[in-house]
Amino acid sequence: MGLLERLDKKTPAAQSGAGTMAETDETALLRDRVHYQVVEALNKREEKHSSGTNETETRAIIESALEQNAASMARPERNRIAVEIYDSIRGLGPLEKLLADDTISEIMVNGAKQVFIERKGRLSQSDVTFSDNEQLLNVIDRIVSPLGRHIDEANPMVDARLSDGSRVNAVIAPLSLKGPLLTIRKFTRVPLTAENLISFGSLTLKMAAFLECCVKGRLNIVVSGGTGSGKTTLLNVLSAYIPYDERIITIEDAAEIQLQQRHVLTLEARPANLEGAGIVSIRDLVRNALRMRPDRIIVGEVRGGEALDMLQAMNTGHDGSLTTGHANSSRDMLARLETMVLMAGMNLPVAAIRQQIASAIDIIVQQSRMRDGSRKIIGISEVLGMEGDVIITQDIFTYDYGDGRSPGRFRASGIKPRCSEKLAAAGAGLKDEWFH
Repeated sequence: MGLLERLDKKTPAAQSGAGTMAETDETALLRDRVHYQVVEALNKREEKHSSGTNETETRAIIESALEQNAASMARPERNRIAVEIYDSIRGLGPLEKLLADDTISEIMVNGAKQVFIERKGRLSQSDVTFSDNEQLLNVIDRIVSPLGRHIDEANPMVDARLSDGSRVNAVIAPLSLKGPLLTIRKFTRVPLTAENLISFGSLTLKMAAFLECCVKGRLNIVVSGGTGSGKTTLLNVLSAYIPYDERIITIEDAAEIQLQQRHVLTLEARPANLEGAGIVSIRDLVRNALRMRPDRIIVGEVRGGEALDMLQAMNTGHDGSLTTGHANSSRDMLARLETMVLMAGMNLPVAAIRQQIASAIDIIVQQSRMRDGSRKIIGISEVLGMEGDVIITQDIFTYDYGDGRSPGRFRASGIKPRCSEKLAAAGAGLKDEWFH
């Protein structure tokens, strides 16, 4: 079945481009008529040429149809309609102009007629709409199908990604009662650097220098934080400090990590097929990665039994590993790791689990999303080891929220990290003034 055959055949209107409140009925009818003619022309062409139609040929067919039906229309309006028709046929329809806007960080589609966007941490409703739920379902299918994933009533939830690495989540009926739900967390076209985060006020130069030493010195780091706090962005920034001569394996549910090194292997988990078989979990990939001679293992996020395998890898010579996890504080992250290890099904004593965690994790970086929408590193903590049955940590850097009248600011605890000797031995020495 070709791409065009999957388009909705009920009415041409169901496949038209992004709708706006200001569009006249006459313009909408013209666009629908041209859209129908273009689809017919493309179908005929694909019947003759099995190789399909490329972008240039598709745009030429659209332009020809507009010339026949709207020769007197102003050029800017014709160009707008041409873009909408092309996006509907070959792209993601109404979403294309939102995806092209670099100021938008998140797109939230709550059914066909309600699309919200996030700019600079603030939510607002967009004027973009879909014609109906059928068009929205077609867009979702166009996203997940190339990845070998599917969404239907039997599998009404799916995680996927766009070609640029942007994260996608979709939920449809019967789980969603408001129509298809689509959430896209966009990634920047150019990966952010530590300098960008410093300019955004996410951390200070001293904190960035310390984290650079930790990565180069092969400490095991967990980035902790809530949803949308910027964990993956920070993980990308930290991974840029990994030397270019190391073999890196990334493991994710949906590939998002953007590494610039030359020796990077990307592994992606696979959901079950239509028969419920063929699933490959994050835990399976972590275990397999140990047989691939990695210098570094980066797990996009630990959320289950794979935490045990990750800790064992960190404890058996795979220093310098990076991962993220959901938690509201560094102490909460340690407690969550305990819970996730228990989810592996191993009947281990809590004391043994804590010993594994204390031996494996060196640094916990706590990320948070502030009330104004900005993201900040509110804490960098060092794991010191065990004292009795308790994992001991100490804060290296913290964030002082202020009293409401004065702005918040980053503070050094004044304590030089215990890991400084290990970092010095690895050639990544610290400077005392960073912690004053």
